[in-house]
Amino acid sequence: MPSRLSVFRLKGSLFLSVCDRRMKEVEIGHHSVLLTRHEGKYSALGNQCTHYGAPLSQGVVSGNRVRCPWHGSCFNICTGDLEEFPGIDSLPCHKVQIGEMASLPGVAHTILLLGGGIASLMCAETLRQEKFGGRIIMVSRDHLLPYDKTRLSKVMNVESDTIVLRRMEFYHQYDIEVWLRKEVLSVDTDRKTVAFDDGLVQNYDQLLISTGSKALDVPGTKLRNIMMLETPEDARQIHAACMGSNVVLVGTSFVGMEVASYLLDKASSITVIGSSELPYQNTLGREVGRITMMMLSEHNIKFYMNDIVTEIKGVNGKVKEVVLKSGKVIPTDVLIYMRTNVPDVFCAGDLATFPLAMAKNQLVNIGHWQMAQAQGRVAALNMLGKETELTSVPFYWTVLLGKTIRYAGYGEGYTELVMKGNIQAHKFLALYLKNDEVIAAAGLNFDPAVSAVAERLSSGKVITKKEAQSDDLRWLQMS
Repeated sequence: MPSRLSVFRLKGSLFLSVCDRRMKEVEIGHHSVLLTRHEGKYSALGNQCTHYGAPLSQGVVSGNRVRCPWHGSCFNICTGDLEEFPGIDSLPCHKVQIGEMASLPGVAHTILLLGGGIASLMCAETLRQEKFGGRIIMVSRDHLLPYDKTRLSKVMNVESDTIVLRRMEFYHQYDIEVWLRKEVLSVDTDRKTVAFDDGLVQNYDQLLISTGSKALDVPGTKLRNIMMLETPEDARQIHAACMGSNVVLVGTSFVGMEVASYLLDKASSITVIGSSELPYQNTLGREVGRITMMMLSEHNIKFYMNDIVTEIKGVNGKVKEVVLKSGKVIPTDVLIYMRTNVPDVFCAGDLATFPLAMAKNQLVNIGHWQMAQAQGRVAALNMLGKETELTSVPFYWTVLLGKTIRYAGYGEGYTELVMKGNIQAHKFLALYLKNDEVIAAAGLNFDPAVSAVAERLSSGKVITKKEAQSDDLRWLQMS
């Protein structure tokens, strides 16, 4: 969405002070302003990232954009425009007024967005920003408007109203229809219709499917107290059910590990079941997976790795124990578990497999917030005939025991790892290499290094093995 216009009276000395650094934070009145210089031109932007308020003055500047040090959002330093997610708004800018989104009347064309998540929201917003004047319908089985799903595993007793991304007034203002509590029964791509559970059959011209991932499929999943974290209501129910209970978590994803961390002072016991040897093994590698497992094990979380759930048993309709492939039986009170090619049908979000530009267009599935946002935007542009490739560099983060691990790139299949810092002291940067080039990075208490790596990968500039192994860290813009 457009940034609001902010006008500041700036003295020449403030502009001169950024000549050497390209950006500098200053206080003007009650505002924190980011002064920037690019190709001899100066701009004053809001200094807080529009995602979670990180100080952009501590981020990484490259070319004409600045990347947030926390979660990787990027903004144009001349205009304040949002150029990379997970932020959803542009920055306030005193020099440029960005036009409001508008729709053009009289367009008889319907775009149907199945799924009420961030991908659908970004698709709808992009369509209006690009002056699409037809009908936009967003359909969700949820009773809530699109919300910040990344918060659910970090603050599980969260109030729904505090994480909604846009209020209903926003959808009214930009003529985006939102249908809540509506389930899809079938899609007929020949007739271009979608049938819903209330008997309605809706025609469409173009369709986006972004309905999320599927649930656990083993015997016993109909028992009570088997839960999947999808919505704020799920999070609150998990929070309540786990108080003083024996909890089993299936999966060692970022979300699974965050839930385990969150429940430490609430559950009686926590057991984690993982199909690999270590958490995050395929993405963050053995070293980071090992330290993560050690951090949580020190707080009495039990891990059963290289194993899977084969059966769930219950008593009186309620889950009682979990049976693993290894034969182990684990008592539990609560169990938590965590592509199309049809014309005019587009896909985004957790269920999308897509070519990743930075991985030489390898087909990948990355179920993370920022990528879902980017996919929603790219889907919208392609719907409008503006052929656009997804060029975003994956950037995500996880919070464990109050510490944030940030990750950028796509490290699956890496062949070498270069470590900076001290992993035992919980301050490190891991650089993942393949074919003597850095393809990903993970960092803990090493800001803004991961953002610096993301920016290099985004620009297409190779980070060589020699550069990665060097003790000279100036290229990481470490202050």
